[in-house]
Amino acid sequence: MSRPFVFVNSAMSADGKISSAERRQVRISGPEDLVRVDELRASSDAVMIGVGTVLSDDPSLRVKSDRLRKERLELGRPENPLRVVADSLARTPSEAKILGPGCLVAVSNSAPLDRLEKLSLRCEIIRCGERRVDLSELMSELCQKGVKRLMVEGGAALNWSLVQSGLADELYVYIGPLLIGGKDAPTLMDGLGFRKDFPRLKLISAQRMDDGVLLRWRTF
Repeated sequence: MSRPFVFVNSAMSADGKISSAERRQVRISGPEDLVRVDELRASSDAVMIGVGTVLSDDPSLRVKSDRLRKERLELGRPENPLRVVADSLARTPSEAKILGPGCLVAVSNSAPLDRLEKLSLRCEIIRCGERRVDLSELMSELCQKGVKRLMVEGGAALNWSLVQSGLADELYVYIGPLLIGGKDAPTLMDGLGFRKDFPRLKLISAQRMDDGVLLRWRTF
């Protein structure tokens, strides 16, 4: 299967949480890491999140730096990468910040038609899978659209699904200097979890950043 190079980028607390038990956004990254994330976005052809992240954080996923947007335009690329939402049942609110020109929402064939009609006014929609978004099929569709480098910004369920499906090539994880706690707080990967044959990672680099550390791993 032809697919993009896929890397997951996430920030988590020292105890492995990516947000609070109430699923509210927690500022984990410092200024230096936020610049790094913006540079990663600018280097990507597309940026993807799951619908859970849309509902909890309502991100725009656009490149923040004027300089980086200008550099993309000078290279003949769109000002921002393609924004992709994996949303099996089309739960993305029609007023979500991520929507608009340059946004694609991937849904399953089980998505209600009334929701699809509203979303179709603000984004491109593709169907992949029967009850859930088929991520392998989505990767193939993105590849056909010219996406060679795909950045994934969560959340925990999408991260799990990509790793479990063997679709994640690298992981960038910033570990911030705080503790969140809570048995119900989402971690870097949730889902069912592995019971055997645990995926192994090869450490590419470790870098002190702000008051935390940035780890970069390759999957194999």
